[in-house]
Amino acid sequence: MITDAQTNLVYFSKLIVEKFPNSWKSIASILDKHGIKHKFLEGTKDIWCRDYMPIQTHANRFVQFRYESTYLNQEPELRTIPAEVLQANGFKPSFANIILDGGNIVRSSDKVIITKRVFKDNPTITNNDLINALEQHLHAKVLIIPYITTDETGHADGYIRFINDKTVLVNELANELKYWQKGFRKMVEQSGLDYIEMPWFEPKLKNEPISALGIYVNYLEIGNLIIFPIFQIPGNKDQQALNTITKAFPNKIIEPININEIGLEGGLMNCISWNIRN
Repeated sequence: MITDAQTNLVYFSKLIVEKFPNSWKSIASILDKHGIKHKFLEGTKDIWCRDYMPIQTHANRFVQFRYESTYLNQEPELRTIPAEVLQANGFKPSFANIILDGGNIVRSSDKVIITKRVFKDNPTITNNDLINALEQHLHAKVLIIPYITTDETGHADGYIRFINDKTVLVNELANELKYWQKGFRKMVEQSGLDYIEMPWFEPKLKNEPISALGIYVNYLEIGNLIIFPIFQIPGNKDQQALNTITKAFPNKIIEPININEIGLEGGLMNCISWNIRN
């Protein structure tokens, strides 16, 4: 697998400039400051390009999964058609007949972590057959964790990220639901992975059921740079989280960013980006 640390080019939906000009200005400023190449994707219908773009497994190999998320059933106008985006932007991946969002794939060089949501989304395939097929497509060991049933996306990237091939960064377990803790610990025992816990919090917000505010692990890692969300609102754990990410990645540049206007829509830096090795 191509890891985030090996990537050097990041794409964003062209819609982000129109919908969130202030956040985009902050993001672009950081990327430009560190000489990170960035481009826009044409033909998208929402900003969450992590989900509908392919997975880069090797330098010249991409795998496109089926983007048929049920949480967009009530908003079909927001469902990006991957084939249209791929054609408009000149990408030619191989295709996998498996429903799976990119936000539900957290990767290291030889492993991926995916939530059990993938089983629910592909009911005609047995769990074992599905895991085997995923491992063949991704050329990596597939590790399974639970998903929070009240999270309509079922994605992994709001809960866990790889620091390296042997260690993951996971949302502080004491605050997680018991069944999620149990499933995570089972995955760790079976895989032999170590883990470091990341602080997180749930802000008291009115009428914002899909907010991603408080989720620090949804950062963008590209090369030697991490663009790290902070929230600067009551109850935040910004400083503790910055301390944690700095210790986890002592040799990387950590750039904090406030993109709360995007976070209120349900995603953060990893969700809005698609980074590859060019």
